[in-house]
Amino acid sequence: MEKRVSLLLLFTVLILSGCLNADPLTEKESEPINYSSDHKNFLLLGVDSRGEEESRSDAILVARYEPDDHSMKIVSLMRDSYVKIPDYPFEYSKLNHAYYLGGQELLKDTIQENFGIKIDHTAVIDFNGFAAMMDILAPDGIEVEVSQQLIDDMKLDVTPGKQKLNGDQLLSYVRFRHDAKSDFGRVDRQQEVLVSIKDQVMKQFTTPEGLVKFPEMLKEVMNYVETDLNFEQAFSIGTSFLLNPITEIETLRVPVADSYENKSYNHAGAVLEMNLEENTEALKQFFNEVKKEEIMKPESDKEEN
Repeated sequence: MEKRVSLLLLFTVLILSGCLNADPLTEKESEPINYSSDHKNFLLLGVDSRGEEESRSDAILVARYEPDDHSMKIVSLMRDSYVKIPDYPFEYSKLNHAYYLGGQELLKDTIQENFGIKIDHTAVIDFNGFAAMMDILAPDGIEVEVSQQLIDDMKLDVTPGKQKLNGDQLLSYVRFRHDAKSDFGRVDRQQEVLVSIKDQVMKQFTTPEGLVKFPEMLKEVMNYVETDLNFEQAFSIGTSFLLNPITEIETLRVPVADSYENKSYNHAGAVLEMNLEENTEALKQFFNEVKKEEIMKPESDKEEN
């Protein structure tokens, strides 16, 4: 599950750099953040499925490319976040339940309504695609720190310490959660693999030989990802990334520390009940955004303040 997120992230790393000229954000009751015209937001979903029609999104990330400083910002939205789901009889449930109920569109609406984040594009990958895609993008594996607890739980045939893991092993690495950090540890590992993938992609495809192989590799990768981008769009964006590489990746986990409580409800089970105002403010600061009405305020009003 979390692996799929990493694959999506990998795919997004190839894609996001060229996502410029976003459409203006329309007014929403939830006072969405004002997003400028030089970036777009990608919803990246790692789906707990092997082809079944009904599944849940176990890895939920929003990624944004910042072209001015060649950086990418990744927000990991915890799947058990207790949020308001549009038109849901119980009104509130886990964030990943929105995907189960209504797929990508309902999840996008739920994220926008709760956090004010406009989603421009989506990318989805499941168990079947993750390992293959990881092996394509990082054929020599990704080096990570492997604990004995993880080895025992996921039945990996490696020794503790720094190890280079292949696609199948990395899937186990990002899915593991049976330690003190639970789902929070999975998010940390997911973000760790994302950063490593970015480095691997740059290493593999910025040479003359790599650039020649890039179109064929992209076609192969897109076989494992469900996205609303066509090949031409993905190729244009991926090429832009290779020519103008990301030099920094910033990450944020929502809910942020000390902003939630562990609760349980009969209709939803164990959830993270968050202070929505505090987390929305954290997102605004992370994305360096202000409310649209502040930007649109007349100059005379600004001077009075």
